[in-house]
Amino acid sequence: MGFLALLTLIPVTMPVPVLRGLIQTRFDVSELQTSLFMSINMIGAILGAPLAGMLSDYFGKRKWPIVFALFADAFCFYLLTLDVSFPLFMTFRFFEGVAHIVALSLLLALAVESQSSEKHGRIMGMMGAGITFGVALGAPLGGVMGKHNPLLPIYLGVFINLTTALLSALFLKEIQKRKKEKVHLREIFRTLRGNKWILIPLSFTFIDRFTVGFFTATFSLYMKRIFQLPPPQIGFLLALFLFPFALLSYPFGRISEKTSRSLMLLGGSFVYGLLLLTLGWWTPKGLPYLMLMLGLTSAVMFVPSLVMTTDLASAETKATALGGFNAAGSLGFMLGPITGGWVSQTVAASHGWHTGYTASFIVAGCAELLCVMLALPLLLSLRSSKRTT
Repeated sequence: MGFLALLTLIPVTMPVPVLRGLIQTRFDVSELQTSLFMSINMIGAILGAPLAGMLSDYFGKRKWPIVFALFADAFCFYLLTLDVSFPLFMTFRFFEGVAHIVALSLLLALAVESQSSEKHGRIMGMMGAGITFGVALGAPLGGVMGKHNPLLPIYLGVFINLTTALLSALFLKEIQKRKKEKVHLREIFRTLRGNKWILIPLSFTFIDRFTVGFFTATFSLYMKRIFQLPPPQIGFLLALFLFPFALLSYPFGRISEKTSRSLMLLGGSFVYGLLLLTLGWWTPKGLPYLMLMLGLTSAVMFVPSLVMTTDLASAETKATALGGFNAAGSLGFMLGPITGGWVSQTVAASHGWHTGYTASFIVAGCAELLCVMLALPLLLSLRSSKRTT
């Protein structure tokens, strides 16, 4: 399941280093419209993830919806290669987001059900590692593949999604639930609505993905416009951020089983926010070191938020809660590129592009720090109620 998560996520970041050629030059659109490519499919994810989770909890099925969603994702990637208008292209991107997030949410739910609650840290660490390795591999792979043709990463995405669908059909197994009777959709919704605590990890994943959204679009455009870095080098910098994140997800997942998840979440997020707001002042020579530190702190905070979601969800609402987790993250991922593009473009109009990009990274870092400050009293209260560590 960790390997399938890796394959599911590789296509996500493959287009990032070639955004200018894939979108801006191909369709002759603005910087802000280019950033929308990384946001429009998140709208589909926001709508699709909770609904798919609720339906999956209701029917108790995970495997075949995962397979179907992956085949649909492959088809949507193929549609992105066609010679169509920009609005139709973005419509295909929207439905690609729906298909992708359905597959990922249900794969996470299946993984949670495969282990006892005492081992949720390690299984979520393994899934987090697979997810992040997939994202990390996608960026440099997309940069190399798209150096001469920006459509090649999209064609490769078709192949990878088809392969993942076939492997899922062959090797995934449904986990037999102890409770055989179905839970009505209204009961699932009522259970989640009465569980306000689950908003804490969902808020953190929203902010974390919001800041990652700045890397998928704003950072790529910043490196190209200000430092004239080629796509492979942009992909390499993104990999330096993502590979430590991936490598350390499983170890920190194991650590979260034995130590305070709240402390890891707050501490990692605080340091990450501080580092992020300084990004605009780093030179190309220093950026690799910053990206490594950002990857390390991301690993500290990501798995605890994922495990905390499973801690706070009832057995009947695991897929729905994880769908909500992905929906909150997708909302952040959608707003991140839009916000980064808007701030950089607005500030650049009067102060130049370097200042515009610097301002956008300050906004991202401050958003992370604000989340930490607002969540601190709530997490202390949650720990005192012994709902999490």
